[in-house]
Formats: sequence, C-alpha cells, structure tokens
Amino acid sequence: MTFTELMVKIDDMVWGVPLIVLIMGTGLLLTCRIGLLQFRKLGLALKFMVKNEEGGEGEVSSFGALCTAMAATIGTGNIVGVASAIAAGGPGALFWMVMAACLGMATKYSEGLLAVKYRQIDAEGHALGGPFYYIEKGMGKSWTWLAKLFALFAALAGLLGIGTITQVNGIASAALTVFDPNVQKVAFTIGGNSYSWVTVIVAAAVAIFAALVIIGGIQRISSVTTIIVPFMAVAYVSVAVAILIYHVKEIPAALVEIVESAFGLRAMAGGALGAMMVAMQKGVARGIFSNEAGLGSAPIAAAAAKTNEPVRQGLVTMTGTFVDTIIVCTMTGLTIMVTGANDVIGLEGSQITSYAFQNGLPWAPQIGSVILMLALMFFAFTTILGWDYYAERSLEYLTGGKMGIVKVYRWLYIAAVFVGPFLTVSAVWTIADIFNGLMAFPNLIALVALSGVVAKETKSYFDRVKSGEVSTK
Repeated sequence: MTFTELMVKIDDMVWGVPLIVLIMGTGLLLTCRIGLLQFRKLGLALKFMVKNEEGGEGEVSSFGALCTAMAATIGTGNIVGVASAIAAGGPGALFWMVMAACLGMATKYSEGLLAVKYRQIDAEGHALGGPFYYIEKGMGKSWTWLAKLFALFAALAGLLGIGTITQVNGIASAALTVFDPNVQKVAFTIGGNSYSWVTVIVAAAVAIFAALVIIGGIQRISSVTTIIVPFMAVAYVSVAVAILIYHVKEIPAALVEIVESAFGLRAMAGGALGAMMVAMQKGVARGIFSNEAGLGSAPIAAAAAKTNEPVRQGLVTMTGTFVDTIIVCTMTGLTIMVTGANDVIGLEGSQITSYAFQNGLPWAPQIGSVILMLALMFFAFTTILGWDYYAERSLEYLTGGKMGIVKVYRWLYIAAVFVGPFLTVSAVWTIADIFNGLMAFPNLIALVALSGVVAKETKSYFDRVKSGEVSTK
C-alpha cells in the first residue's frame, strides 16, 4: 500500500458517516436553539460586519478579526476545493456544500459568541481564545484534555495541511498554468517528477512575503487582510458573475444537474444511495475546508476582536460563512458547470477552474488564466497568514505560553510554505482533510455541550436590544 493510498483510507475513516452526521447535526441543533437566527438576523449581521463597536476590549477591530478569519477561509478551498469536490463527488457536491454552509452559519455564530464569552485578556491587552478556552472554561477543567487535543490538531493542521501546503500548492499550480504549462523550464527532477523554475520562484517568493507579515503578529496580519480580502473577493465574484451572465441559458440545466446529482438521481439503478453519500461526503468535507464552520478555527480570530458583546461578534463571525461558501463557492461551482469544465477529462484541482475562466468569456484564454492566478495567489496568501495566527495561538495554549516554542514553530511553518509546491496535489488535499476532521471532533462536542449557553446569551442580548439597553445602530 502506498502512502497516498494509506492517507485515503484514513481520510475515509475520519470523514465517514459519524463526522458528517455530527457536523450537520450540530448545525441543525444550534439552528433550532437560536431560532433560525442566521437567516432572521443576516441583515443585522452584515451591518455589524462593517460597523465596528466602540470602546470594546481586544486587539483588533471586529472587521479586522473577521478579515483575519476570512483570510483563512477564502483561499484555495473556494477555487481548487470546489473543483476537487465536483470532480470527486459529482455536481451534487456543490448542493451539499451550500446546505452545510446554511447550517454552518449557526455553528459559526455559536463559535464566535463562545470565543468572546470565554476568552482571556492579559494586562497588556493580548487576547487569547477559541475552542481550547470555551472547552476548558465552559465545560470545566476535567475537559482540559479535549481542549489540548484540539490545540494539537490545529497546530498540525496549520503546519501540514490547510495552512501551508495546500495554499502554496494552489498558487504554484496556477502560476505554472500561465507561465510554463508544459514544464519546459526545468529546475530539477525528483523521483521522475520535473519541477519548473516557475514553481521554485513562486515557492520562495510566497515564503518570503509570508515571513515578512507573520513576524508582525495579529496587528500586521489584520492590516494586510483588511485590504486584500474585500478587494479580491469582489473582483473574483465580479468575473464569475460576468461568466454566468454570458452563459445564462445554461444555468437552469446546471442547477437541475446539481440537485439530481446531490440525491443520486443520475446514478445507475441501485447506486443512488452510494452516489448521494459520495456527493455529500465530498461536498461537506470541501465545504468545511472552505468555510471552516465547526472546525473551531475562526473563533481564535474572533476572540481578538474589540467588543464587549459576545452575540454581536457571533453575528459578525457567521457572515464569513455566508460570503465564503454561499456566495464565492457557489459562484465558482456554477462557473465550472455552465462552461462544462467538469466534463473535461484529465483535469484536476485548479486546472478545472482555470478551464472555466479561460473559456467562460469571449477573450484570449490567457486572460482568464491570469485572473484566476491572481485570485488564487491573493486568496491563498491571506489563508497562509490567517492559519499561522490560528496555529500559533493553539500552540501558545498547548505549551502554556512558551513563546520560544511558538517562534520555532513559526519558522517551521514558513519552511512548509516553501516545500509545499513540490508535493503531489492528491496527497496534500487528503492530509488536509484528515486534520480538518480531527479538529472538528473536539470542537463540535463542545458546541453541543454549550448550546444552552449560546441560546441563553442570544436571548439575553436581544432582550436588552428590545428594552433599549443595547443599541444596534
């Protein structure tokens, strides 16, 4: 059995029916306990997203904390992840991705709320919070082992999967498609695989720029992401919308195919349930990879927000899932479907989305490739920054605040960014999926256990709003 085959077996075990049921079930439970708040209060949440609270404790603004979280979520998952989900699970994977996101908004809301409620702020204003603290403080000291388990998985996820290798791999792949698609400018060959000078230069450049920002901590990460994330999200969605308008006649057929595929209606007799489970597994897994609802990562950034109201930050936090998956991922998926990119044999990962952008509009294919390359570069780069923050805070908790160990980890993280492009795409995504799933288990257990706290805090806040004690203006 090869290493890749072993990783696939482990991935199938981690992302089996139990975890899918736990993710969807937790989202459904929280949706019920907060009374569909993610839909009822979406307008208010979007308002809070751009209107910072005055006089709150914390390190960065609510918008800065959200952009740090969105920097970590809007990345290769929105471009490569969606394409990989459709390739592996069929068009129906997009349906389950969106369904998971609808429930995931309630999960993300709860994570943000609990992060602020149970966070720890020292005398210097340094905020530390997230699942490890709401597990320890909310569930009790006897559950500290679960908090440490989450912190360990988060640190490993950042270093070996979602934070480094997958992101820079996507950047390098996109750059290669534009500048050296046939790998003619060979720098070196390992194990029969030739690597272009483009890949080497991209790996070095991303690692250097990441180091320059990461060393500055949360303030520098926040200042960079608040500029890059909104601009690139709007630019990327605008191009995707233009492609959909150009192919507007194909949209109804694409939507029908997505729904039919989601429930296995296009599978051969007797294979409908199996096809549905594959679509659900890949859609939920890639959806969680993209928006991280239930993963427990976003609340680490939310804990740093300057706010005194846990519910307010919960509302801001949940908008990340709405923008990331329901808007950006849906745009990517529909673009792939209406251009027929999902039916082209031999394409994988970013190549599928690249085909859609190259052929989606009546322009030179190189224009589409360059646009996608820039989107991937900026999205993935900010994800590298956001995940370093998550991983470092997790390690800080795990080691009891030993910053020497954290600094060593930081340089290992930067080194992982450099070597990422030289690893195979399939193995990279599989490892990332595994660590995502392992992170989710302790966090979801905590969310279920503390769902009563979420419901109580939510009711208290909106009662105070109703009485005029708290203003939402």
